[in-house]
Amino acid sequence: MDTVIHTVNLTKRFGDFIAANEITFDVYQGEIFGFLGANGAGKTTAMRMLCGLSTPSSGTATIAGFDIYKETEKIKKNIGYMSQKFSLYEDLTVLENIRFIGGIYGLSDKQIKEKSGQLVETLGMKGEAKKMVGALPLGWKQKLAFSVAILHEPKIVFLDEPTGGVDPVTRRQFWDLIYEAAGNGITVFVTTHYMDEAEYCNRISMMVDGEIKALDTPAKLKQQYSAISMDEVFYELARGAKRSE
Repeated sequence: MDTVIHTVNLTKRFGDFIAANEITFDVYQGEIFGFLGANGAGKTTAMRMLCGLSTPSSGTATIAGFDIYKETEKIKKNIGYMSQKFSLYEDLTVLENIRFIGGIYGLSDKQIKEKSGQLVETLGMKGEAKKMVGALPLGWKQKLAFSVAILHEPKIVFLDEPTGGVDPVTRRQFWDLIYEAAGNGITVFVTTHYMDEAEYCNRISMMVDGEIKALDTPAKLKQQYSAISMDEVFYELARGAKRSE
């Protein structure tokens, strides 16, 4: 498998505070990689570095084959990103959001037109295409935001707690979209607070106090910590945490 994220001792300091401390891991093409940790563990800081939004204090990394220090603009063009706030403009229509974000990603007018039609058809939103996004149900916003984040067919999509606040059925539907993207070769890097979602990932890393304390498949982590669920693994690792937001 091709390595699409490669980090070695990646560190971010803010004065005397070490937000992310020498994190080292690889993520592979088409993998669903769960990046877990309690509030204050350093997940957001690490993700910002990986997305090219924050310069590391030390360590090395390549994202989609590009150097994290020298090629941040190339990194941004080869990744997708979806935040918990869905990354959509609520005062624009569904189609306007697709066209606007497609333009940001550098797609041609022809590509945007084709992909817009495909997207609303696939999501079953033809009747809502001209509606303001702010008027859509939360689950639809969520699915639209994810689909727009991979509109330009990036090598990696970063999802920052994408299923917060939605019902279990909608969360399951959202994960169907994740599986489909991974099946098409897109690497999915996801943070979540829902430990049942950790079970859906190919591999999981657990951050505690800015360090990766565990990294393996859900099955192997449960075996390692004699746990019956990822909740138990998480509590075992987080029990010794010294900091929180």
